[in-house]
Amino acid sequence: QVQLVESGGGLVQPGGSLRLSCAASGYTFSFYSMAWYRQAPENERDWVASITSGGAPNYADTVKGRFTISRDNAKNTLYLQMNSQRPEDAAVYYCNGGESWGQGTQVTVSS
Repeated sequence: QVQLVESGGGLVQPGGSLRLSCAASGYTFSFYSMAWYRQAPENERDWVASITSGGAPNYADTVKGRFTISRDNAKNTLYLQMNSQRPEDAAVYYCNGGESWGQGTQVTVSS
């Protein structure tokens, strides 16, 4: 079955960087668009960025210019490079592919 497993979350200071990874299995990863979402406490799950099967990215305005989504089809892995992080970036980050979701990885931005 399809499985998405996120990793790379943690505590980062404002202005710092983290890279999230999402390892995919159980389907032909390279065929599908992928996306990152995030959900802060008491908020809805919001779209952060997506990438087509061909590698074309798209970003929410709130992260444009700071975050970079990428994929390695040979490794069946999706990435999210997060730079210049702000306290409002703190959330659980989820990997999404079609109808499948990962379990999420927590990102905390605090000094």
